Amino acid sequence: MTKADLAALVAEKGLTKKQAMEAVEATFEALKEAMTKGEKIQLVGFGSFQVRAKRARKGRNPQTGSEIIIAARKVLKFKPGKALQQAVNSQA
Repeated sequence: MTKADLAALVAEKGLTKKQAMEAVEATFEALKEAMTKGEKIQLVGFGSFQVRAKRARKGRNPQTGSEIIIAARKVLKFKPGKALQQAVNSQA
């Protein structure tokens, strides 16, 4: 599903396609800003997004076998909500 597909689904609920696309864009922008600040986002019934810090660590180059340092970084973690998990598993 693309952003345009999502906007089309939102438009079916009573908005124009332009309004729906603006709503989807605004939602994604708000989510991105919150995650950039390191805030946790909880969407009841859907799940939660959280930015976590990973520390630097030692790794190994698989081609040469030499040891390298993997830099510290931030990663995004998504944990699905109970309702979403049940909906996905009931479709299987």
